[in-house]
Amino acid sequence: MRPRTDRRDFLRLLAAGTVAGCSRDRTGSPPAPSTEPYQGKLADMVLHTERPPNLETPERFLAHDLTPNDAMFVRWHLSLLPTSIDSTTYRLRVGGHVARPLELSLDELRARFPVTTLVAVNQCAGNTRSLFSPRVPGVQWGRGAVGNARWTGVRLRDVLAAAGPRDGAVEVTFGGMDRAPLETVPRFEKSLALDVATGEGPLLAWAMNDAPLPMLNGYPLRLVVPGWYSTYWVKALEAVTVLDHAFDGYWMNKAYRIPATPDASEVPGELQKETVPVRRMNVRSLFVHPRVGEKLAAGAMTELEGVAWDSGSGIARVEVSTDGGSSWQDARLERDLGPFSWRRWRAVWMPKDRGPATVVARATSVLGDRQESKPRWNRSGYMKNDPERVDVEIA
Repeated sequence: MRPRTDRRDFLRLLAAGTVAGCSRDRTGSPPAPSTEPYQGKLADMVLHTERPPNLETPERFLAHDLTPNDAMFVRWHLSLLPTSIDSTTYRLRVGGHVARPLELSLDELRARFPVTTLVAVNQCAGNTRSLFSPRVPGVQWGRGAVGNARWTGVRLRDVLAAAGPRDGAVEVTFGGMDRAPLETVPRFEKSLALDVATGEGPLLAWAMNDAPLPMLNGYPLRLVVPGWYSTYWVKALEAVTVLDHAFDGYWMNKAYRIPATPDASEVPGELQKETVPVRRMNVRSLFVHPRVGEKLAAGAMTELEGVAWDSGSGIARVEVSTDGGSSWQDARLERDLGPFSWRRWRAVWMPKDRGPATVVARATSVLGDRQESKPRWNRSGYMKNDPERVDVEIA
């Protein structure tokens, strides 16, 4: 079955440069226009760039266990997206240093391999980049370059086993259908070490929240690497290649790298010379309620609410502070959707004194990793996870 005509029409408009827009952030910049031309996405998605399309999830969807498909953020790196994809002729190529190269249709993937489903957080490494101080270049994401969804597909390891990696195989690369206008711009390719690719987690997914992947989120097939930042979740996947040597592509060796320090931090003006690729997500929590600048009533019960996640061990504890971090109390954890999912949390507070107040939240993983108060900074604005502070007014 072919994808809907409106998806193809949108991508033709995009390639022609006829979709207008501007970007915004939480600091009061001009609001983004309606994103209605981006078929399948809500009109109030935050539009950061048109070519390639980069849209942010509205913050209210942090209150959902699962992020709706029409609200899931969009991140592309190259501006020429496929104008049409016929799922009846689509083939995933699996080759390279293997004994049995494969070309698999979606139907063959479903029929040949066990189908599995898991819930996992999909987060851009630059989520909340706009909050870094000093500012750093790149898409100025607010808090919405993240979502949580149910992903359905087949395990990558089963497909690789069918292809039969030869002795000496060390890495696996993944290439999508997106391209740049200039041939000199490197194709978007990411790689995983063979032991990671053949682990239990990575999926070749064709469905999100029990529906086909939206075109803008990787139709017809994308890689899902639970617990890892979404730079590895290659969309519109067309090629899986096993290598007998280390991959030296631009998007691994130059882009998406962090300082080789224990906390991925460095000091402005004193940048680290040694860098490593960004990989696993760190432990993090975000507020759903209250919002920055919200007015709360003195003497009235109010609910503190948010979400927390890590790279896959699960969330063991969330603590909240209503005095700027001087004292802490445990929040109540909501239902557990699996170790790679975010976990909603709640606490109650009855503010007494009128005036400004600051609420803070910090999460601790099952492995004992906890958000630390020292703000993280690096030149690329990656992996921010210091405890979120929300200033409110008690009236």
